[in-house]
Amino acid sequence: MFLRAFLPPLIPGLLITGCTAPASYPSLLPRVTESRSWEEPVIAAPAPDVADPALDAKIADAMKILEERAAAFDAAGARGERLVASARGTAAGSEAWLNAQVALAELDALRSSTSEIALTLDDLASERALSLAPEYQPLTTAADRVRAAMKRQAERIATLQARLAPA
Repeated sequence: MFLRAFLPPLIPGLLITGCTAPASYPSLLPRVTESRSWEEPVIAAPAPDVADPALDAKIADAMKILEERAAAFDAAGARGERLVASARGTAAGSEAWLNAQVALAELDALRSSTSEIALTLDDLASERALSLAPEYQPLTTAADRVRAAMKRQAERIATLQARLAPA
């Protein structure tokens, strides 16, 4: 009896829904973003370095120049040590103090020439990056060696400067 009472009003509603125009309705299947995994992607191991003889020659030249300039810096550093030791305790502007300052200026010029090598190696790395070539480990190692030499030289100059009377 319950069904008889509600069935007659539902029949016209069911018939009207069958008369709707066909349309494209969104799919009820899972969307792409819903099926995506949130796991970190697996990163492939970097490819091994392929030897680049031309670049290796430039790196070898830069390392040879670094050794020469480091030797020149060490020789000038020994001279600077002697002059700073003789100027220790003297007033700023004295002859010994001025000689020590000149030696420190020479050391700074040699340190600056070492930084030119770093710029050369950085330019080589930039050229490689612009050509979308992978990082070249020998070039990175050489640049690190030059930066370490520059740091040691700057520290030595600062140590010697600290021993002198301020200007």
